[in-house]
Amino acid sequence: MFNDEIIYPFLSMLNKCPVLNTPTDWKETPESHVFVSDLPGLKNEEVKVEIVDEGKGKVLQISGERDAEKDNEISEKWHRAERCRGKFLRRFRLPENAKSDGVKASMENGVLVVTVPKQEIKKPEKRVIEVEGN
Repeated sequence: MFNDEIIYPFLSMLNKCPVLNTPTDWKETPESHVFVSDLPGLKNEEVKVEIVDEGKGKVLQISGERDAEKDNEISEKWHRAERCRGKFLRRFRLPENAKSDGVKASMENGVLVVTVPKQEIKKPEKRVIEVEGN
């Protein structure tokens, strides 16, 4: 039996690295769609939240970057670097009832919460047509 970490090191890294994987929960309430993303160690200004209209629907896009620490000291000697660095991007196709106006985003203790309000979708009207003839 093989160790997955040896065979699939990149997959192993994705599973362990929130900045690359950006685990996100999506729940729907009667009023909105709520997205909760774990972004440990990131500041508000390091995260970008956008609603992108792609013609065939709207997409919620969460992106950002955790910069590598600057090596100011030549005398520093690293023994281990396990905390992930780099860019991340998550995209979620929003349902038809998502309203792009009034989207709110907040972050506290490394947890981003994006709330997308819902709008009522008008159902097609049903009309009965009288059939004429003998």
